[in-house]
Amino acid sequence: MNRLPLIAAGSVLLAGLALSAADASVQPARLNPLRVAIVASTQQSSFLGAVDIEVTNTSGHTVRVPTWQLPSQYLQADVFRVTRDGEEVGYEGPMIKRGLPSAADFVILRPGQTYRTSVDLSAFYDMSRSGQYTVAYASPLQHASMSSGEMLMAANGLPMTAQSAPLRLWVDGTDQLGGARTLAARAKPSVGATAVNGVSYVGCSTSQISTAGSAVNSARTYAENAKGYLNAGTTGSRYTTWFGSYTSSRYSTARQHFVNIDKAIDQSGGQITINCGCNQNYYAYVYPTRPYEIFVCRAFWSAPLTGTDSKAGTLIHEMSHFNVVAGTDDHVYGQSGAKSLAASNPTQALDNADNHEYFAENNPALK
Repeated sequence: MNRLPLIAAGSVLLAGLALSAADASVQPARLNPLRVAIVASTQQSSFLGAVDIEVTNTSGHTVRVPTWQLPSQYLQADVFRVTRDGEEVGYEGPMIKRGLPSAADFVILRPGQTYRTSVDLSAFYDMSRSGQYTVAYASPLQHASMSSGEMLMAANGLPMTAQSAPLRLWVDGTDQLGGARTLAARAKPSVGATAVNGVSYVGCSTSQISTAGSAVNSARTYAENAKGYLNAGTTGSRYTTWFGSYTSSRYSTARQHFVNIDKAIDQSGGQITINCGCNQNYYAYVYPTRPYEIFVCRAFWSAPLTGTDSKAGTLIHEMSHFNVVAGTDDHVYGQSGAKSLAASNPTQALDNADNHEYFAENNPALK
């Protein structure tokens, strides 16, 4: 783990208080101990997208936070809210399906300790156009805890959010400066793909191609079943468990999502690319603006073909992230978190990739 940069715990702004899912049986924290400050980076003469962030533990207890929930020079999740002239700016960084964090996945913040870093937001958000931007840090703290035994979650089972006050700044985009600065513009499609049965594979062994091909077929079965359930207008426990209480508008959104997922996963002309080059402990990840390449990682290969957190389900999860499919986010992970999210915030559940995966896997089976 990288050594934390430290500063005196003084110049910070009060974090906003919001919530997300963890284990509802544990003791929730009474107050959010993390305060966040955000300013335009002092390392630039004009603001081009870089910000300085400070996250301070204001409590008398040690706080453990999963690494990906903190800002860093290379973002591992969509933890900022960025708008330009009032319009949401798309995230272009990796969307990662994760399992439960291990001890090595946590950053430790002692009482009064401040984590400090700089982030070039233009590398992860489309800030290519000049305009008035509003930037805020907002990261759900699932699995974060205090040494007192409290989880950073609310009584309803949803995690608190480490949140800054909004920062409003003018950005000189590439439409004035010239050049391409966003991650999407710099990223190059993978090359050297091998096509097997209409699916492209990059960096995969023969056995991996066989295994991943079976996962694609099972994911197609899952997607077809989920689409059929929603097209039939069924509103049983399967729907309410993963997407919450029924409204016609939310149901229509869920149905359209699975129409899109089914159409995307059914493609058989080489559009879907399985990239086996990832050696991280994740299940998989994608870049939402780069359909339909899915990077499968170590947890993917050890997962069952079907069932909870399966290979097939992972492909559903990742396919839902693409902006041209459903544009989902990762608000919470795991069945417990997804259930709490559906019960407390159905709209957000419809924007959560794991809720789509668990609805499709339907394990244990619900009607």
